[in-house]
Amino acid sequence: MPITAAPPSARPRTLVHPGPFNPVRISSMHTNRGRHFRLVLHPGQSLYQSIVEPLQDLGVRSASMTLLGGSFSQLWYCVAGPDGKQQSVAAYSAPIHAGRAWMVFGNATLGLSADGKPLVHCHAVFRDALGAVKGGHILADRVIVDAAPLSVLVTTLDGFELRVAHDPETNIPLLGPKEVAQHG
Repeated sequence: MPITAAPPSARPRTLVHPGPFNPVRISSMHTNRGRHFRLVLHPGQSLYQSIVEPLQDLGVRSASMTLLGGSFSQLWYCVAGPDGKQQSVAAYSAPIHAGRAWMVFGNATLGLSADGKPLVHCHAVFRDALGAVKGGHILADRVIVDAAPLSVLVTTLDGFELRVAHDPETNIPLLGPKEVAQHG
């Protein structure tokens, strides 16, 4: 049987970024050092505060995290859709207030903003007060941990840092690995 091309309506959508093509789609770095531990997020604090402050006390600037369930008294999130300004392929929506919510599963990354301030980038799936399952980019500074502590598994990235920088291909700021000077 001859092989034929799929009709245009059956092919996957192709997204073309506005900037120059970069053949390296995933930037990665390796380190032989890293620590693993469980972090307890305390009630009444923002997700951002309850992650950043204890990790800063431990000297952690970059980490990968898994959120293991729990509830939030307030949850705000965004979803990605087509960029109405057509500056990039996608852009985040305006913040959406989910109210009280229960985490199903989430991943977060601790890194640094372009100006060197701590940044928590989090995507999660959650249930809202009506039981609807939703998900998206969690606004860590506006999300409040509910009455019960929430557990997070942390893997530190001690041999390099994650920092936001403008990506010419996508025309958006992206979090990526950067070497850091080793002292002493």
